[in-house]
Amino acid sequence: MRIHGFQKMTLLDFPGRVACTVFTGGCNLRCPFCHNALLVTELSNDDIIPEESVFSYLKKRKGILDGVAITGGEPLLQPDIASFIRKIKAMGYSVKLDTNGAYPAKLRDLVEEGIVDYVAMDVKNCREKYGETVGIPNFDVSKIEESISFLLSGNVDFEFRTTVVREFHTVEDIEKLSRWIAGTPKYFIQNFTDSGNLIGENMHECSKETLLLMRSAALKYVRSCEIRGI
Repeated sequence: MRIHGFQKMTLLDFPGRVACTVFTGGCNLRCPFCHNALLVTELSNDDIIPEESVFSYLKKRKGILDGVAITGGEPLLQPDIASFIRKIKAMGYSVKLDTNGAYPAKLRDLVEEGIVDYVAMDVKNCREKYGETVGIPNFDVSKIEESISFLLSGNVDFEFRTTVVREFHTVEDIEKLSRWIAGTPKYFIQNFTDSGNLIGENMHECSKETLLLMRSAALKYVRSCEIRGI
């Protein structure tokens, strides 16, 4: 596992759990507004955190922590992600997986094995603007569609979420996106925050008024929509 970051405690990353967060390195997308750009574009072998350090910490924190969130980058790029998660589950922890949905077969395998308890999938934009939003012209959304369909089938607790950026997202875009994920029980709109470490430049947050209009548009199709970042 290429582990490039480790947050030892969080009350935010895993709903209903006191958790730690593991950050994997590498991503197949190049979203200009990515706030974890160093986990995508500037990976160094010198920065890798040994798996043993994570497992040692988890052993010491049993009874205090009850979950592990795995994020990135894109965790499903890691060839040994399944064995890593199995070890975490064997220690008695719940596992949350963040993914961009580009690897539906891997996602399905992990869920059907019963080693992932919660999935948070980033749906970047409506179909028409996906390539532009993820920084890959002519991006094929078929894998994204497959992951969406799988999660909507109800095999695991999950949420869809979208980070909205003034330069990439309109209210109409969010309405189209929400039609795509219609019926989802949990959808979150997250306002962009400039971490100072972006892949692109000149990105801006959306206004509160726009966020509220996006939420209203989404609620035409999804069962629940909350806004993060206001």
